[in-house]
Amino acid sequence: MRRRLVSLAAVIAVISPASTVWAFSPATEGAPAAITAVQAAPLQGAPVSELVARVDIPWTQFELDNGLRVIVHTDRKAPVVAVSVWYNVGSKDEPAGSTGFAHLFEHLMFGGSENSPTSHIQALSAAGATGLNGTTWFDRTNYFQTVPVPALEQTLFLESDRMGYLLGQVGQEVLDLQRGVVQNEKRQRDNQPYGLSSYAQQEALFPVGHPYRHSTIGSMADLDAASLETVRNWFREKYGPNNAIVVLSGDIDEPTARTLMNKYFGSIARGPVNTPAEADIPTLAAPVQDVLKDRVAQTRISRAWTVPGLNDPDAVPLAVGASILGGLASSRLDNALVRGDQTASNVSADSSNFQRVGFFSYSASVKPGGDAAAVAARMDAVLADLMANGPTQDEIDRVVTQYAARRIQGLEQVNGKANALAEGLLYSNDPDFYKKELAAYAAVTPAQVQAAMQKWLSRPVYSQIVEPGEREAYVEAAAAPSGATPVPAAEIQRVARDPMPTIGDVSNIDFPDVQRATLSNGIEVVYAQSTTVPVTRVAIDFDAGYAADEAGSLGVHSMMLNLMEEGTTTRDSNALAEAQERLGASIGVGASMDSTAANLTAVTTNLDPSLTLLADVVRNPAFAPAEVERLRAQRLAGLANEKTQPGAIAARALPPLMYGENSPYGRPFSGTGTEATITALTRDDLVAEHAQWVRPDNAKLFVVSDLPLAELTPKLEAAFGTWAAPATPKGTKTFPADLPATTARIVLIDRPQSPQSLIYGGAVLPMTGTDDLLTLNAANAVLGTDFLSRINADLRETKGWSYGVRGTVNQLKNRVPYIVNAPVQANQTGPSIAALIAQYERFLETDGVTPTELERTVNGDTRGLAGSYETSGQILGALRSNALYGRPDDYQETLASRTRALTAAQLDAAARAAIDPDQFVWVVVGDAAVVKPQLDALGLPVEVRAIQ
Repeated sequence: MRRRLVSLAAVIAVISPASTVWAFSPATEGAPAAITAVQAAPLQGAPVSELVARVDIPWTQFELDNGLRVIVHTDRKAPVVAVSVWYNVGSKDEPAGSTGFAHLFEHLMFGGSENSPTSHIQALSAAGATGLNGTTWFDRTNYFQTVPVPALEQTLFLESDRMGYLLGQVGQEVLDLQRGVVQNEKRQRDNQPYGLSSYAQQEALFPVGHPYRHSTIGSMADLDAASLETVRNWFREKYGPNNAIVVLSGDIDEPTARTLMNKYFGSIARGPVNTPAEADIPTLAAPVQDVLKDRVAQTRISRAWTVPGLNDPDAVPLAVGASILGGLASSRLDNALVRGDQTASNVSADSSNFQRVGFFSYSASVKPGGDAAAVAARMDAVLADLMANGPTQDEIDRVVTQYAARRIQGLEQVNGKANALAEGLLYSNDPDFYKKELAAYAAVTPAQVQAAMQKWLSRPVYSQIVEPGEREAYVEAAAAPSGATPVPAAEIQRVARDPMPTIGDVSNIDFPDVQRATLSNGIEVVYAQSTTVPVTRVAIDFDAGYAADEAGSLGVHSMMLNLMEEGTTTRDSNALAEAQERLGASIGVGASMDSTAANLTAVTTNLDPSLTLLADVVRNPAFAPAEVERLRAQRLAGLANEKTQPGAIAARALPPLMYGENSPYGRPFSGTGTEATITALTRDDLVAEHAQWVRPDNAKLFVVSDLPLAELTPKLEAAFGTWAAPATPKGTKTFPADLPATTARIVLIDRPQSPQSLIYGGAVLPMTGTDDLLTLNAANAVLGTDFLSRINADLRETKGWSYGVRGTVNQLKNRVPYIVNAPVQANQTGPSIAALIAQYERFLETDGVTPTELERTVNGDTRGLAGSYETSGQILGALRSNALYGRPDDYQETLASRTRALTAAQLDAAARAAIDPDQFVWVVVGDAAVVKPQLDALGLPVEVRAIQ
């Protein structure tokens, strides 16, 4: 441990307000004195009714002659429109033998259509779409994007083309490719710890033939067996306009929407009516218990029942009960097992409500070396007590306040409002269903919660225990028989349409004006106003980050930050959690490699008490000895868990290989540290760490609010203006001038039974985060970050070996690394690295940016600016980034003109000056028995390591 010559008494005097009363209990021999905070009076927020009244999304609705239902919500805050298309088809509608078809079509419908044969992601990205994605779940498939107004017509053309004119583009080659991508998505999920447990739960809770019994991603066998004609018929039966909803939310009105929707969707013929599969709520005949083995670090115990769907009167009481049981930070399970007897490292509870059924579940992860049977008995006793005696009104009020606050925050994005309206219409035939749900939350009583839990959770339970051990054999995709010929499908007659509309000029972003103030103690305030919703976001940033750790004490900084959230000198950890819940506020303390921040998100109605709470967390952390020991045990369990997760294993291994172990960047970017440091850490170390870094002379305040700065400044002054810096010097970070030279090599970390390998590769670039990286990032969009980047297009969209590949310029302030992240199917690990190297060499040596790639990148980067700063959170992030990297206040407004001026030659030069694949160190996490022969064939040095 590093030595800190800091007086503990002096530090406590600085961070503790004069009014604080401390109680010290005598220490037993060899143990620290117990420190107990005298609890402050509860902070009072606005009534729940006042918060609920603020949630409103005005809308109009019309229907086309072909049955397509359209909802329009007008929001003129920015020149963007969210286009959200919801299909009334999900995995519950799949017959036996066709599992995974709804999700497969989510992928196929992004692959292009008859009149736009290139990828829809390519076209929409070039249109400036933000929030572009699609999802599939039990009850629906949806596609969504937010686009600038001049791109709306082209977006509607693309959405209508894949609704009405898709199948001519879905041939055998396209089907085979996307089938492989989906199977790699399944491998990627299944490869995680506990990745197979949900399959066992669904199969146990539902009888054979029940619509909710199988997973949305489907089975390898059903995906293998899908013929082209079977897949096409699935589309014909399910994806007609009369089985869909389109929501347009943003800078648009109903007359304009009627004209455009009739123009682009009106000629699409009706399809068969899809009546969503009916589904009862099954009850087990008797309790069922499964014991599974997996390569996990902790035993996890879970209980689950089927419960009613979201339209049932019991849905809200059950959701409230789940939050009280294990969803709130102050939940009963947390207080009993995590804070109380500390036999579990984490707990959870949830009631997930779908259209026809729901799942109520709760779980606990047993502390390593703990008694699983005792934990199971304790968690069951907590539920039994809640069912027998019911919740308190205060617990319900905290749940409802948190729920209402999240709803208000969700209305900031036009797509968030579109989703709320679409869900209501699709599942409940009422776009205002979100209001009824909010009203049900606000009105729920302890008796209703207790009655619903007694009714549904007294039935036989499904119990699952996942223990460390050898995982059962993994069911892989079948290898195609040699010479097998796919079943031929009928020829599709393509239907020509009018040409796709072009995109008009997109105006430059109007970033909010930045204002500044200074508190009486010298803390600078950087402010911007956003009036879309009554929400205030505050971040107090400190020049620290995980790079503040010294090489011999990794993890000290993050532990200090974690302890800040676990109690102050006037509020213990539970009181602190309850205070946030009562206010509908969210406070988080965390860090990146370069910066540390305490963040607050609050409904402005409750801003004053929320700032009081934030100041208490920042200025007065208790570092109570009992909390130190509790979090020490949790961190050690977390470090053990990291050794079971492919991403964490790779992320721990790569930085020291690139930077060297003595660099502040040569450690895991997670900041979680090492077992040795965490074991030896003392409370004195944490207090000293706080005094070094979390202090007013190392701080800057960033605020985005609907309130003006003049009204905010006195509130910030009251919270932080009297905060004085300690007499001890603030911390400094030292970066070595030179880094170790690297050459291409492979470090293989053996993780047996991995159906997929995770490839991490990287090198340190000759630049810093404060350099102008705009040109390099534009070049790398073509090479590594865009969906159609060279490496993703090759490994995912051409070869089908991966669910997704990225190469990223990571903007660390001192020295910037380039990191490739490529999860690939295990039997293609070596060929994938070879393909990656070949793509980098080809791009950097001979085949630079093409005119098409340049146009796509420039258009996407400039047109997408309006949607990139739609929310107060995005604006806050921009203010903080500008400060961290030394950018001017108008940086965001300069991006469009600078990007439009870029040339292909400039992009090529920037990439070639920075990126050298001959310096890449490749880390591979996979099954060495399968992977090493493939890697040996590459001709690079290969070092095999065990998981460390």
